[in-house]
Amino acid sequence: MKTTLLRFLGLVIVSAGLYSGSAQAENLAICYNCPPQWADWAGQVKNIKSDTGITVPLDNKNSGQSLAQIITEKKSPVADVVYLGITSAIEAMKYDVLGTYKPKHWDEIPADLKDPDGHWVAIHSGTIGLFVNKAALEGKPVPQSWADLLKPEYKGMVGYLDPSSAFVGYAGAVAINQASGGSLADFTPVINYFKKLKQNQPIVPKQTSYARVLSGEIPILIDYDFNAYRAKYKDKADVVFVIPKEGTVSVPYVMSMVKGAPHPENAHKVLDYVLSDKGQAHWANAFLKPVRNVEIPKDVADKFLPASDYARAKTVNYAQMAKEQEAFQRLYLDQVH
Repeated sequence: MKTTLLRFLGLVIVSAGLYSGSAQAENLAICYNCPPQWADWAGQVKNIKSDTGITVPLDNKNSGQSLAQIITEKKSPVADVVYLGITSAIEAMKYDVLGTYKPKHWDEIPADLKDPDGHWVAIHSGTIGLFVNKAALEGKPVPQSWADLLKPEYKGMVGYLDPSSAFVGYAGAVAINQASGGSLADFTPVINYFKKLKQNQPIVPKQTSYARVLSGEIPILIDYDFNAYRAKYKDKADVVFVIPKEGTVSVPYVMSMVKGAPHPENAHKVLDYVLSDKGQAHWANAFLKPVRNVEIPKDVADKFLPASDYARAKTVNYAQMAKEQEAFQRLYLDQVH
């Protein structure tokens, strides 16, 4: 009885008022790390509600915070599904906190973008670069490289998400490291880079900072292409996306069912939906690369930077990237933070 009550109270708190009373429980699926200002999760959960009747409360955790939460709640899970950077999902496997489910269209997903037993599956990917608010630069040129961010003229203007917690921060660190001659076995180049960048007084938030770029509070953010395109074409902001001339990486995001999910059938429906034709089309319209081979509308595709720019974006060994994440985070906290 006590466990049931605690779980009920947890659901009420997590859903921030969107869930009240056991009568609605069958129409709820709790998702960790589904932020409204990221990848147009706000639009996707509206679609899920409209098409399935399932309410998915929005949630502002990042990948690291979500993983920590589901580990803490392992004996009495609150979340049904979780959205993570791929390395965080691989890390989660160590703690036995992910359930197993192979959503519809499973066979269309490339083998390296899903766990063979169904613990996680990629839903889309993005490319790391510079999300720049041109108006906030106060007349300074738009930076075109990782090296440009170290220039004194950009002091106090550069932001990146904390790589010791947020997956996008770690992905950015990997991108800079690879572009600077490092490898997943040697993070010395990016640690040295962050030490130099620290002299420029960077802004280092833990959560997605889309609104802070639009407001000009963070003029330059190391972030994904899809956020910059959304700002430019949907919010009509004076922003640009730059793929640094030294190179960058493209990385997938995945979803998992939480082991012991309170609403397993709803979790299945949510995972089916984000991989459905309509769910994948939504990601494409939000400027993400869908994991399934669905056609991206020409009017959307034409808004991306040219293929010649994207040729500078590489993939990495994601399993090794996951294996090295904790060691990198310790290095960053010890030498930079």
